[in-house]
Amino acid sequence: MASSEQPNDQTARQNKQALTGLLCAILAYLTWGISPVFFKMLAAVPAFEILMHRMVWSFLFLLLIILISGRWRQFKDALTSWNNFRPLLASTLLVSGNWFLFIWAINSDHILQTSLGYYIAPLVSVLLGTLFLKERLRRLQAVAIILAGTGVGYSTLQHGLFPWVALGLALSFGLYGFIRKTAPVGALEGLAVETLILSFPAAAYLYCLDHSGEGAIFCSGIKIDLLLMGTAMVTAFPLLMFTIGARRLRLVTIGFLQYIAPSCTFILAVFVYREPFTSIQVYTFIMIWLALVIFSADAVLLNRETGRSAN
Repeated sequence: MASSEQPNDQTARQNKQALTGLLCAILAYLTWGISPVFFKMLAAVPAFEILMHRMVWSFLFLLLIILISGRWRQFKDALTSWNNFRPLLASTLLVSGNWFLFIWAINSDHILQTSLGYYIAPLVSVLLGTLFLKERLRRLQAVAIILAGTGVGYSTLQHGLFPWVALGLALSFGLYGFIRKTAPVGALEGLAVETLILSFPAAAYLYCLDHSGEGAIFCSGIKIDLLLMGTAMVTAFPLLMFTIGARRLRLVTIGFLQYIAPSCTFILAVFVYREPFTSIQVYTFIMIWLALVIFSADAVLLNRETGRSAN
């Protein structure tokens, strides 16, 4: 009797973990997706100043999480080992550039381009894996990348403007993910080191700004003060939720969920902030969406093939 109950208990435990993982991952992507609303409330503050606050407050918040979760040794290893620390120097520049471009784009009414950028990002990651990790590009993946490239090219030719915000976000995020994938450092510790690296010059910059009377914090009202401190939550909270979700879900499930964030951003751009959505952009997004459908179908097929071979 006990032996028949044990598998049922194990299945129930696995189902509970999967549900927890699903909820955490959805919460992470929803937070990322609606973050433009948060940064829009800081539109009166220069994007670079917001970035500096994001670095300082994020580090303090992450340091608290590391101390509470008992991961100080892992953080110390990431900080003191040159093999661990070296790739984080490069990833720090990429993540700070990505954050700055995202904040600037939001407050400069380019939300639609941020959505396009994060739709393209998974395809950029596949391309980087093919170029630098010698991963084999499957046929459907190649079709998806060609479709996405066609969409971007069409938009450039018709508008006469290169979608540099979208591609800048996609490339910086893709390169960041590539470096972090190859670096032997956990997500929490890695982000803590990255924010630590920039928190010293960021704090110095904010001190000088405040000393000259040009800083926003403690001068623009309690709402702005709380929002600037809250940049830590916008940074660290979704990452922690994503980490919990990724450990409990299959990669193919995470692959589908990642489109929640740019979809939320797209809805905000078109229906809330009323950014122009021309017929040219419609065709561009249709090609990107078709590329993502093909890309996702390939992921499902690969997952099924892997499952059959394992059995």
